[in-house]
Amino acid sequence: MNKFNGYRCSICGVEYLPGQVTYTCPRDGGNLDVVLDVDAIKKKFQPEDIVSRTEASLWRYLPLLPVNEPAGDSTPLRAAGWTPVFALPRLAEKLHLKHLWLKDESRNPTASFKDRASALVVTRACEIKSEIVVTASTGNAGAALAGMAAAVGQKTVIFAPKTAPQAKVAQLLVFGSRVILVNGTYDEAFDLTIKAANEFGWYCRNTGYNPFTLEGKKTAAFEIWEWWIEAHRAWHKKGSLLENHAPLTIFVSVGDGNIISGIHKGFKDLLSLGWIPNLPRIIGVQAEGSAAIANAFHTGVETIAPVSATTIADSISVDLPRDGVRAVRAARQTDGTYITVKDEDIIKAIAELGKVGIFAEPAGAAAYAGLVKAIRLGVVGGDDPILVINTGSGLKDVRAALQAVSPAPIIEPTLEALKKIV
Repeated sequence: MNKFNGYRCSICGVEYLPGQVTYTCPRDGGNLDVVLDVDAIKKKFQPEDIVSRTEASLWRYLPLLPVNEPAGDSTPLRAAGWTPVFALPRLAEKLHLKHLWLKDESRNPTASFKDRASALVVTRACEIKSEIVVTASTGNAGAALAGMAAAVGQKTVIFAPKTAPQAKVAQLLVFGSRVILVNGTYDEAFDLTIKAANEFGWYCRNTGYNPFTLEGKKTAAFEIWEWWIEAHRAWHKKGSLLENHAPLTIFVSVGDGNIISGIHKGFKDLLSLGWIPNLPRIIGVQAEGSAAIANAFHTGVETIAPVSATTIADSISVDLPRDGVRAVRAARQTDGTYITVKDEDIIKAIAELGKVGIFAEPAGAAAYAGLVKAIRLGVVGGDDPILVINTGSGLKDVRAALQAVSPAPIIEPTLEALKKIV
């Protein structure tokens, strides 16, 4: 049974029934948005029906997702999402902000935001009885697919650039995927994946290319919505009025554009249901060496010109973003913007977040680096409530983490030697 009405092309607006297309628009190659049956959802559910659920995962939002109940009770597939939000008062004071929080996606089963998309795609693959799921990845998307698929016995093939961090490649192998390293870029691996899917009949998970990736990532918006309700209640208890606070501003790192587009889609779904009065402000952060979407945003166009990406943040290193148009709109339609940051600022951000107990990979730290720059540029002010999203664990890229800190000293095992350095 279909839980959604079909798909709508993000470029030309043409709509398709669920069985007519699988990946992108046949007319212009545009990314497809899943069109929920909003009227049916509104008749059957109210916000209280969702927020009263006890399941601590993204599956608490099953009525708002275009898949049926997933297989595999008590498996990692059922543990994706519902990540914590932490207050960062010391960093807020340092940045002269009144309210600063961080949503830590490193707490997902394979330690990145990408588990959300893979949980939905694997569930969809099971529904359509796909034998093999394939994807291209610099590491996180592949690890997420491998982990979610392993939980339910789904076979996978993953193409990754040979330059992918070894910690990420290790995850792919341990989860039992067939891993093929490509002597080329992520973009070349992406294109090869599509060719392989067409040739062998594999189900392609590629970010943005598969519309169900966006549906998984939008669940972060639903969690932010629930958390924001609770934040308001806490403010009221302290005697603070809701009207006195500016709208929430969300900082998120951007590579191919699917995460920021997914968050935007989640809030748009909530708005169409009448469950929120307006959209929060969304600010995308890109590395200066991989800024194709930021370039398009600031030139006022939606045409994404490819770049030759070079950045320490491998998870957001993309020559030609595959979800660039929707990523531009995510900022433009929410009164947001795009910030670009240097690699050295990303490294500094890893160290800063580490001092408050958050171990972020470079892509996750880029969002915080973007906040620091946004404050300097006057893009946000001290009264603005800010939520930064850490998209992945620092354990994914230990080499980058070590660049953010001073090396530990080596001493003889004597008290005298210790006294010389303390």
